[in-house]
Amino acid sequence: MIKTISSLRKSLALPIHLHIRTLQTFSKYNAQAASALEEREKLFYQNEEYADMDWDNLGFALTPADYMYVMKCSKDGDFTKGELTRFGNIELSPSAGVLNYGQAIYEGTKAYRKDNGKLLLFRPDHNAVRMQHGAERMLMPSPSVDQFVDAVKQTAFANKRWVPPSGKGSLYIRPLLMGTGPVLGLGPAPEYTFIVYASPVGNYFKEGVAALNLYVEEEHARAAPGGSGGVKSITNYAPVLKALSRAKSLGYSDVLYLDSVKKKYLEEASACNVFVVKGRTISTPATNGTILEGITRKSVMEIACDQGYQVVEKAVHVDEVMDADEVFCTGTAVGVAPVGTITYQDKRVEYETGDESVCQKLRSVLVGIQTGLVEDTKGWVTCIN
Repeated sequence: MIKTISSLRKSLALPIHLHIRTLQTFSKYNAQAASALEEREKLFYQNEEYADMDWDNLGFALTPADYMYVMKCSKDGDFTKGELTRFGNIELSPSAGVLNYGQAIYEGTKAYRKDNGKLLLFRPDHNAVRMQHGAERMLMPSPSVDQFVDAVKQTAFANKRWVPPSGKGSLYIRPLLMGTGPVLGLGPAPEYTFIVYASPVGNYFKEGVAALNLYVEEEHARAAPGGSGGVKSITNYAPVLKALSRAKSLGYSDVLYLDSVKKKYLEEASACNVFVVKGRTISTPATNGTILEGITRKSVMEIACDQGYQVVEKAVHVDEVMDADEVFCTGTAVGVAPVGTITYQDKRVEYETGDESVCQKLRSVLVGIQTGLVEDTKGWVTCIN
């Protein structure tokens, strides 16, 4: 007891400037804690009013929403608990795996606002599974399905004011998994980062909901057998820019790619899957490793079967495309988009479009489910409470 009292006296006898420094340090950390708490309260209890946007003129350009979700993967392959943070730049080593060897994959999904203000997600668990498949191909660890879906939910809810009013667009959500650890020799990165960010968007193509004009590319191939064309690797997209830029300079909306071996069979467009309609039969190229298994693609196929169409996955010869009644594209970004014309070599073919088209009928059902206007009997929609 005497020792304790003696120690206390000694501490009280410290020079006054040390006491002041201690109080200043305490005050500093207390202020930091208060600031962090205030920021977190703003995050989860923010005003639900809409962001200041011209919702009637949304295109498909980046307008960063307030928050992004970040989760790191340790060297042992386990992901730490992620957190929401303000959208902003990230720090990377010049030798990061993603910068030097393109070790990264991404996903795309959307949040929709119902008339009553509630937010809906469309099959995010399928995006999670597809990311796991892609990560395996690119030799990367990946978040679990629960971790992925939770991150998407948190990102959508935190950015609720950026979700357009019902019928005006959607909040595009981009989950990105990349090798951020430093590496010099060719090999997998030692560390990985999972990020989810968002942006309000309207129609992907400048044509809006008008029919697209496509050009069949014969010189450049999008993917080759045994490559990574069947996963959403970031390395799949830059190589299409040259052909896409050339096509757009000639007035086309997008490019249709043929197989890299025989250059006679349809694969997909730059960033979406393709369907060909002839009578009551709807054909789409089979996913054989060079074509991405689109979630919108899969959903449209199921809706079409429900409506009595014969849906066939097969090798689609370019001649079949030029003889079709209708052609349309599908994807998270593009939705379900009608094709008005396709140009192959020197031949230009026009296709059926309009309210009575197969494309429009399928689109109406899909969009209705996504936005809550059509009953979801399939369990595709996730409501964020």
